[in-house]
Amino acid sequence: MTNDASPATVDPPAVLRLASPDGLELTLMDQGATWLSCRVPLATGVPREVLLGSAQATRHLRQPAYMGATVGRYANRIAHARIACDGRVWALLPHPADSPHQLHGGPDGFDRRRWRIASHDTREATLTLDSPDGDMGFPGQLAVELTYRVAAGPSIEMDCSARTSAPTPVSLTNHAYFNLDATPRDARDHRVRLRASRYLPVDRDLLPLGAPLPVAGSGFDFREPKTVRRDFLRDPQQAPAGGYDHAYLLDPECADLTVPAVELDAGDGRLSLAISTSLPAIQFYSGQLLDGTPGRDGTRYGPCAGLAFEPGFLPDSPNHPEWPQPSCWLLPGQVYRHRIRYRFTAG
Repeated sequence: MTNDASPATVDPPAVLRLASPDGLELTLMDQGATWLSCRVPLATGVPREVLLGSAQATRHLRQPAYMGATVGRYANRIAHARIACDGRVWALLPHPADSPHQLHGGPDGFDRRRWRIASHDTREATLTLDSPDGDMGFPGQLAVELTYRVAAGPSIEMDCSARTSAPTPVSLTNHAYFNLDATPRDARDHRVRLRASRYLPVDRDLLPLGAPLPVAGSGFDFREPKTVRRDFLRDPQQAPAGGYDHAYLLDPECADLTVPAVELDAGDGRLSLAISTSLPAIQFYSGQLLDGTPGRDGTRYGPCAGLAFEPGFLPDSPNHPEWPQPSCWLLPGQVYRHRIRYRFTAG
């Protein structure tokens, strides 16, 4: 899923660097609370870059694909840029510009904001953002706190909390693209396991067609590990996206983070990633529209150069209270909390 504009900034972004005891190095910037780089040591001790991105923060601002950014107020798509609750309807700002729908919070979503650095040391960084009532059309003033933490494992934890002054839907996630082979080559040789028995079919605008369907018997079934390439474009349902860009409803045992939602293995077998989340769903995007996106060291990425796994609520959830997941609406007096954990293992 891509963004079609470039944010205007006055001062260069602030860059933060975190390091775990076993050598993982995570580089962040305050613009969009974005991951710029993640270098993970292999069994030999040599670090491997596992993220798509740009070598410099200022250059990264010009890429259109949300690489490593924190997206919100509502990640994913909202049909017809409108939300409804208890008989009230709110009109949101459409995005992209040529669409009647909204993607990732609108044309000035959280990925385009300068977050405030509340605290920062070598292991942990906390950033905050205040979103006013009416921001991109959403009701309620929203105060967000986001902490990135690196730990032994090596692992990264993303802890997010939010409070609101009025009922509003909230779904915040990170939009990192992973290529565990450390090259901009095709990532479809990675092996994926997704603990999800149901996925959302989509229309030509990649909006939900109806209730989640079983993955059994389709190319959407990743309950056992397989390469992305094996069933790529096998199903007519993949045609609107040109591949995978679909939401999966995670199995209930994933919610307490003891069971990974996603397991990803490098094509060369030398590195693995397990993603755990307390959120009910995950968007899997196979990166087919990345072709030509600026990369590191003056390179440009090809299609499927990286894979994105975006934990959150199902797309268009504010308009579908009947779907089998917790409500995405945050109420005054409640605290929105979620955690995403990324744990790497060298082979």
